[in-house]
Amino acid sequence: MSEEKLKEVLKQGMYGTPEIRPEERRLFLSTLRERVHLALTVQQVREKGMYREAEQLMKKSGLKMYINGALNYPAYSNYVQAAGKSGVPFTVVNDGKDSPVGLVLASDTAVEKDEIFIEDELYSRDMS
Repeated sequence: MSEEKLKEVLKQGMYGTPEIRPEERRLFLSTLRERVHLALTVQQVREKGMYREAEQLMKKSGLKMYINGALNYPAYSNYVQAAGKSGVPFTVVNDGKDSPVGLVLASDTAVEKDEIFIEDELYSRDMS
């Protein structure tokens, strides 16, 4: 084993595998922007009811739901129930990193989607 390769292996052993785009992963609850089909802000998830767009997307196969762990369960319970009915696996991301994103529906592969946020009275691009 070359000395350079040995240094790399030791570094990964001490510090872990380097993460690709950590700021982007922090924002989008551990996934990458290119995989996101829909993202809701924390305020939008706390809103009563559910966004129709989220319900419709959950009917697509191959999606996963990521939920901001800073939210309390009653705020997102309706999304968890809908995900259960649709067979969408979900993860509550509680990594201690602050994110304004409350919920993400994403796939394992990249998608071509320019707009992933729903603009309404709780979110507009002007506010971000």
